[in-house]
Amino acid sequence: MIAFKNVTFAYSATDADGRAVEQGSISGLDLTIQNGEFVVLTGGSGCGKTTVTRLINGLIPHYYNGNRNGEVLIDGESVPDTPVFETAKKVGSVFQNPLSQFFNVNTTDEIAFAAENQCCEPAEISKAITETAASMQIEKLLDRNIFELSGGEKQIIACAGINVLSPDIIVLDEPSSNLDSEAIEKLKAVLTDWKSQGKTIVIAEHRLYFLRELADRMLILENGRITKELTAAEIKALTISDTEKLGIRPMMRPEIHCSHQNKDIQGDVLLLEDFCFTYKDGKHGINIPRLELPANRIIAIIGHNGAGKSTLARNICGLERRCRGTLTLNGKKLKAKDRLHHCYMIMQDVNHQLFTESVRDEVMLSMTDKSLTDEQKIKRADEILSQLDLIEYADTHHMALSGGQKQRTAIASGIASSKPVIIFDEPTSGLDLAHMKQVSDQLKKLKDMGKTVIVVTHDHEFILSCCDHIVRLENGCAAENCPLGK
Repeated sequence: MIAFKNVTFAYSATDADGRAVEQGSISGLDLTIQNGEFVVLTGGSGCGKTTVTRLINGLIPHYYNGNRNGEVLIDGESVPDTPVFETAKKVGSVFQNPLSQFFNVNTTDEIAFAAENQCCEPAEISKAITETAASMQIEKLLDRNIFELSGGEKQIIACAGINVLSPDIIVLDEPSSNLDSEAIEKLKAVLTDWKSQGKTIVIAEHRLYFLRELADRMLILENGRITKELTAAEIKALTISDTEKLGIRPMMRPEIHCSHQNKDIQGDVLLLEDFCFTYKDGKHGINIPRLELPANRIIAIIGHNGAGKSTLARNICGLERRCRGTLTLNGKKLKAKDRLHHCYMIMQDVNHQLFTESVRDEVMLSMTDKSLTDEQKIKRADEILSQLDLIEYADTHHMALSGGQKQRTAIASGIASSKPVIIFDEPTSGLDLAHMKQVSDQLKKLKDMGKTVIVVTHDHEFILSCCDHIVRLENGCAAENCPLGK
């Protein structure tokens, strides 16, 4: 049993001037989770979901510093007073950013890593890996280079490692954030199997539809407190209107489809020719002889994990030197090195592109218009931050932000850039319903400014909220290219 007794926690952080500050997260939390219970934590970005998972697995206080009061107990033993390696025998964790928990380059080695650290027998580990790969249908991901996997494939590898370890308690922090619909079904099957084994599961999520039949309880958090608690029956009865009022994502997955009427692109065209790129394994990459996209529109790039979506985005930006091909923009052909000056990309893992000492400085860094004064840059940055509910964090270091807040900071930087093509790789990963709508509104504003917006995403709600056009990739090729059906 997991028990929180009047738990309060605030992270220790610093502002842009190096002054110590506290970022509040959990306030007076009382919560009991029974053995074998499946509990879903949801709510706005920064509401405290991730903090609850870190209190369970011992990362707080052993890794994250802060001011803590109250008790966190597992089977009557204090988690803060127990070494992390001991807690890890009972609690397995899947983080929002799987790369932050990887220690190996080879995928099979990574799947085995946690079990090896618990001194399990090699023969047992090997057998468990084989069984896990078969049950999760990930045989093709074994013995691969982790850095050549898509974000969703990395997440599945993280889940596979926990499956091999097989602890009694499993905490997951937004495991579906980078998964396509097929991978989410695989994740759901894994969760269903874990539940049938009687494991205690605590999952922090914004995407909720795949948990509708699994959750025993749903806790909605706001400002570090539980504001609403729903039973399994109440969860299944939620309508779209209900979830809208609660400020959470719907319990049903919306469908998208292409319109095959008026296929000829009207107006300016963004033309990709001879786009070809192959990773060192010689098997994965993209091969797109010709692709016409409507300029000054919002284009969704969809497809299964590993289909080549992020690879295409990186090649459009010119980030891959070995990519052949040209992009024609406004009648001008641009090779890879030229595209770097015309395209701005917000990466899937935004930690790779946050560099400065404060959120405001991060946004100003992307303003390349030399005609702007420092005062004008500050004013423009603060306007963008206000639109994305980030102005109160303007002087905060990005390491003190939640995953969703970091995502919005990177998006703010993209909005502030003066480049004509803006590419977003999974921009709503880690975002709640309200902030997803804010990002949708910002992309529409970019389109109204005459920019071409390309979005790599699995988020159907987001696609329906703002996109005009869809490109579906399969095995690195453009299988479909058409307007979004309304």
